[in-house]
Amino acid sequence: MTAPSTFGLSSEARNLHWLLTNLVEEVPGIRSVAVVSSDGLLLLSSDPGRNEEARQARETPRAGPRGSAADLATVVSGVGSLTVGAARLMDFGPVKHTMVAMDEGSLFVMSISDGSLLGVHGSAECDMSVVAYHMALFVGRAGHVLTPELRSELRKSLEPESSVSSVSSEPTGSAR
Repeated sequence: MTAPSTFGLSSEARNLHWLLTNLVEEVPGIRSVAVVSSDGLLLLSSDPGRNEEARQARETPRAGPRGSAADLATVVSGVGSLTVGAARLMDFGPVKHTMVAMDEGSLFVMSISDGSLLGVHGSAECDMSVVAYHMALFVGRAGHVLTPELRSELRKSLEPESSVSSVSSEPTGSAR
């Protein structure tokens, strides 16, 4: 995995990037990771630079959620929402984590804080208990720093550069 650029980010955002990179590099079998806000928006990903690759992957079969962090975030958000609804119906308290085992891989979803979620796509060979343990460590370290300000900063850092540079360069107050 190539480390995402953290230039210009706060120390808290850089620390979260480091924790996420460490999770992916240290735990065997993890293919991709996404941190999703309570409203379903991608905040942090193990593969933020793969957006173009993900667009091309839609035409080529791949292992996993199309290779895109946005696709993983969508799945994580949906699973999180479904399990929260089920927990409310059953009146058993909040959801702590969800694991989905498939023939060729696994999906793990764990609550972080304020409805934010950590989602991990693992290979079929991954040790589910090891992945869950390391996810719990990440949540324990990241949960208290994931403030509204940091979530906003992380969202802005994932926005494409073109949306920032597309602001009109026309001087203000010019006569027409």
